[in-house]
Amino acid sequence: MALDAHPTRFRVAICGGGISGLCLAVALSKFADIDVQVYEAAQRFKEIGAGVMIWSRTWRILELMGLADDFSKIAHAPPDGSPGVGFDYRKSDQPEEGYRFHLVEFPYGCIRFHRAQFLDAFVNHLPEGIAHFGRRLLSYTSHEDGQSIEMTFADGSLEYCDVLIGCDGIKSMVRKQMLERKDADGLPGLRRFVEPVWSGITAYRGLISSSAFSKDSNGHLHSATQRPMMYCGHSKHVVAYSIAQGDLVNVITFHTELEKERSPFKGEWVTQCSCKELLDCYDKWEPEVVDLLQNIENPTKWALHYIDPLPFYVDGCVALVGDAAHGMLPHQGAGAGQAIEDAFLLAQVLGYEGVTKESLPEALRAYESVRLPIANEVLRGSRDSGMMYEFNSEFGQDFEQLGPAIQKQWDWIWESSPEEDVQKAIDRLADGARSPLL
Repeated sequence: MALDAHPTRFRVAICGGGISGLCLAVALSKFADIDVQVYEAAQRFKEIGAGVMIWSRTWRILELMGLADDFSKIAHAPPDGSPGVGFDYRKSDQPEEGYRFHLVEFPYGCIRFHRAQFLDAFVNHLPEGIAHFGRRLLSYTSHEDGQSIEMTFADGSLEYCDVLIGCDGIKSMVRKQMLERKDADGLPGLRRFVEPVWSGITAYRGLISSSAFSKDSNGHLHSATQRPMMYCGHSKHVVAYSIAQGDLVNVITFHTELEKERSPFKGEWVTQCSCKELLDCYDKWEPEVVDLLQNIENPTKWALHYIDPLPFYVDGCVALVGDAAHGMLPHQGAGAGQAIEDAFLLAQVLGYEGVTKESLPEALRAYESVRLPIANEVLRGSRDSGMMYEFNSEFGQDFEQLGPAIQKQWDWIWESSPEEDVQKAIDRLADGARSPLL
């Protein structure tokens, strides 16, 4: 089709090529009259970490985007909607064998992927020529005439766009500049949202080949090869689940020091550590946990941070998406899914036929009106869930109350559908007009 057949409505610059940025770029590329460019600071698209999980509502988005077949090929098993285990919760902080105290099950269960493969599935659908590497954003300037945004990059280059989307992670420069400017313009107190908060949680991560596990005396393989496991104990817990079509087991352990939450953290967030340090942290835990951790050969150590729930995601023609908007703790496996929800809804709103360059601020506010309350609630709930898993909540080790409380933490998955959320945003934007997009 000739280039002039689709005159450009507006230009979108996406800063950050992680899950949120790539999902947004792929979703926006469906609209031929929107110019989309992705600016990534690194020299290639890459993800840190081994595993990623999503739930049924995120899978629905992948279906709506026409990507389900590709993602099905790299999932731990092809999702078919049948009931599955979310997590198997087990009390494990004792030398003798632990026991299950709650089991979460629902349609699709926990859909798991190798993180690099998950990112690549989006990369494979990215249009050619829109990705720009080695482009670290230093600052942006919204021109007074409202016609464009000027972006300055670390290599000295300048680029221009009509709408800037910060997909630049928990340490987001876009968030920093947005909040500092709003603070200077007369909204004091916003600077406290700029820097991520240390949670007081140290996490250890590692990958294990499923072939490393032998059958027990009853002929059973390790539980973590069969279903997502949550081994719980006081101020610590261990998560393990299979990825890469069952070839690998992803393990992440958590050690929480509540008294250190919100204190300054000095040093690198991610470092290497010894196997001994990891094993010592879970000394005298049940054999199933010890067997798991003994098979991790090269653990990494992470200082987990989050951001406080933001009061807004949008300023004029600039918006935040993904971890830049709601970097959260991983206790509900919700970070990637929430980023995808942001990206999908924002793409549908920007792509709506009534949106013009002049109405971009209204479109972004419609996105914010739907996504901010949902994502902030999941952000808070993720921290609360971690407290429950480690017996630090009001329920302690009263398992008769704790189990149902944990179950209720997953209600956000069912409270709305992606289609309903998009329609709500479109209705706000178009004064009740029905969306033709879905």
